[in-house]
Amino acid sequence: MNLNLTNKNALVCGASAGIGKASAMELAHLGANITLVARSEEKLKSVLAELPSNADQSHNYLVADFDDPEDLKEKVILATQQKNYHILINNTGGPKGGPIFSAEVSEFTKAFSQHLVCNQILVQNVVPGMKQDRYGRIINIISTSVKQPIDGLGVSNTIRGAVANWSKTLANELGSFGITVNNVLPGFTATDRLDDIIANAARKFGTSKEEASKMMKGFVPAKRFAAPEEIAYAVAFLASEAASYINGINVPVDGGRTKSL
Repeated sequence: MNLNLTNKNALVCGASAGIGKASAMELAHLGANITLVARSEEKLKSVLAELPSNADQSHNYLVADFDDPEDLKEKVILATQQKNYHILINNTGGPKGGPIFSAEVSEFTKAFSQHLVCNQILVQNVVPGMKQDRYGRIINIISTSVKQPIDGLGVSNTIRGAVANWSKTLANELGSFGITVNNVLPGFTATDRLDDIIANAARKFGTSKEEASKMMKGFVPAKRFAAPEEIAYAVAFLASEAASYINGINVPVDGGRTKSL
């Protein structure tokens, strides 16, 4: 099975921590040249220093805030003028939790911009190079909520579903160019965002964070949370030549928690 990504260029968003950082590390282990994208230059420099370069890769970073799509667009245009990107990892922090009925309209528009609009900007700028090189892997880190809505994450459930359908439509349009578009759906993963979700659950049920964590693990057949690296392994496989005929799908990586097929 060919998982070698030597001479492939990867643009990895949300790469300063969590699943984004783990994905960048795994793609680099497989030989890809990595461009990290996040809003904190200090954190980006730290991750850049950790990236392996056993295949004499060249890694760099872009400082961009997904709250400012126009700034992101300018920076990605400049990046794609320097080289073609073969792998795009769309990964952005999720909207804040809360019931959908009480969510402000501004929460929906902000999340739509951060997730779908920015994804569209990135895709429109990297796809010409993918077409030219006849190799493209667009991988969206979304959520298991696209299969089974999660209580208390109303805005996130809505926007993640929109991104999933955008992705499927894109997969149908780009498949003939050697470009695949797939979604990875993480379950409970040990990241800063999960810490926030646990804290919210503890407040909601009037219990400790330890008890809330234990309760959440109980929903998972594996009885534990995922490490970010475990999500990154699925990302790396989908980015490889071995996944060339996998297109337009949702891949839950959730220890079996999602009850739907």
